[in-house]
Amino acid sequence: MSMKKLIRPVVTQITPYTPGKPIEEVKRELGIKDVFKMASNENALGPSPRALAAMKRAIKDVHRYPDGSCFYLKRALARKYDLSPEQCIIGNGSDELIVLALRTFINPGDEVIIASPTFLVYRLAAILADAKVITVPLRAFRYDLVAMRERVGPKTKMVFIANPDNPTGTYVTREEVEWFIYSLPKHVIVFFDEAYCEYVRAKDYPDTLKYLGRGNSIVSRTFSKVYGLAGLRIGWAAATREVAGYLNQLREPFNVNLVAQKAAEAALGDRAHVLRTRAMNEAGLRYLSHGLREDGVFYVPSVTNFLLINVGPQSQQLYQRLMAKGVIVREMSGWGLKNFIRVTIGTMRENQRFLKQFRLARAALAKGA
Repeated sequence: MSMKKLIRPVVTQITPYTPGKPIEEVKRELGIKDVFKMASNENALGPSPRALAAMKRAIKDVHRYPDGSCFYLKRALARKYDLSPEQCIIGNGSDELIVLALRTFINPGDEVIIASPTFLVYRLAAILADAKVITVPLRAFRYDLVAMRERVGPKTKMVFIANPDNPTGTYVTREEVEWFIYSLPKHVIVFFDEAYCEYVRAKDYPDTLKYLGRGNSIVSRTFSKVYGLAGLRIGWAAATREVAGYLNQLREPFNVNLVAQKAAEAALGDRAHVLRTRAMNEAGLRYLSHGLREDGVFYVPSVTNFLLINVGPQSQQLYQRLMAKGVIVREMSGWGLKNFIRVTIGTMRENQRFLKQFRLARAALAKGA
């Protein structure tokens, strides 16, 4: 019997998520030494000094299994966000929390509503959970919560809202979110993915943790972005005690490694590093936005650490030219955005290199060179 006949049919429908190219691979392929990775929305400042120190201390204990309950990290999160530890779920990145929520609540045939374009893992994980995926287009690069509410029906079990959204960098407001939550029937769970929330400075951005007791909602966040721990793969979510209890019941034993737990706990207490990260990001956003406006290039105004830029039908060629010059960005056709690239805000040196090479690449392509 062929292996294909043994595989669940749904697996053949999946196009695997393609991560950004690692720096070392680009160096090896192109034979260049100076490479800037501006493709995966990482923190260009790196991790908190406190987190680095905590990692060094933790290394000596890696022959031991980690704390399976993440007791100390849950306690630190609860203290910081005015929650109880029983409301917290710790995951191997926020991706695991998305998968865990679907495994916990979705039965075959249940409907899951997502936006388009948005974070690709929602669709992949929902399909693998045997859900029927309902897709609602963005409106002017923003989540259209009114249109999403109109698609909610008796079979709808879960709605994913990335706030801010990846890849657009836009957000939905407190007023929009409150209306949406309070309008939903009780059988619908709202999953708020807030991976970039620490970057947002807008006064009308919602504090969704306040809504946990008002309807069925899960709020997930990550240590990969503003905290600079992407390589450790650690995220967290909050819900009511009941919902969190079910999620923790299905969570794999020892799913978060020892070093990640210690680093995350230390990073959580380093406010100075978060402030430095925000200041760098805001300066970089101003610099790149100004340069793109000067050049007459359309971009989506962002509250995150990345920009979505319309570069026209030669996006693939421009992406390749930038990579050849040691600047790795994300070409967005995989999201259905064929004319776009996404660039992460980096250090000022990285931002300057990107804008210089971006301008040179566009000029060369315009001349047919």
